[in-house]
Parts: sequence; structure tokens; C-alpha cells
Amino acid sequence: MASIFSKIVDGSIPCYKVYEDDDCLAFLDINPNSFGHTLCILKREVDYLFDLNDVEYNKLMNFSKKVANGLEKSVTCKRVALSVVGLEVPHVHVHLIPLNSMSDMDFSKNIQLEKKDFENLALKINSNIK
Repeated sequence: MASIFSKIVDGSIPCYKVYEDDDCLAFLDINPNSFGHTLCILKREVDYLFDLNDVEYNKLMNFSKKVANGLEKSVTCKRVALSVVGLEVPHVHVHLIPLNSMSDMDFSKNIQLEKKDFENLALKINSNIK
């Protein structure tokens, strides 16, 4: 059965797309820990990070770094954290979370954003990715 992220990749579920290339996709987390919380995924569905081959692993990490650099230019934060947990969705994904305090990494807390906030933020991050 396809994961929710595979459905985002194929367009059957919408997302607030930040950036994509042939192999990877970045989109805003709809239940963000902090303003700018972004998910980076491989388009090919693989459940577990360490099941990726070296080429895919490096593609995802390099893609995530590129998105993180654009994210850091787009939101006010002390730094952008990277987290890979992988329990909630069986599709490898990287969380890029803008941090101002350690509590921003608390996955039990979320902030609320309006649709327009998501749309504007996705466009802003995309414009800062080079």
C-alpha cells in the first residue's frame, strides 16, 4: 500500500511544495513544530533510512542540505535542525526544523498556520534555494 508521501509524490494528495528535483521532493509539514518545518523525501518509497543504497542516501542528504540552506535564508532561526525518526510514516523522510530553542524539536507540540501562510512560506523558501 502506498504511503501518504507516495500519494503526495503522485499528486493524489496536495502539499505545500517547497522544492523538487528528479529524485526528491521537499514540502512543508502540515503539523509543524516551528515556522518553516519542512519534510524532504525520496520520491521512491523506501521505509527505512538505512535501507537506502549509498547513492540514494547521499542524494537525500545533499537535497536536504540544499533545502535547509534556503530555509535558513527564509525564516528567523538560530539554526535548522535535521531529524530522521521514521516511525509515523513508512517512507524515508528528513525533518528540517528551524530552531530557536530545544522545545522546537518537541514533536508533541505543533503550531497552527493558515493556508495562505503555508503558501507564502513555500514560495519564499523556494525562492531562496539555489
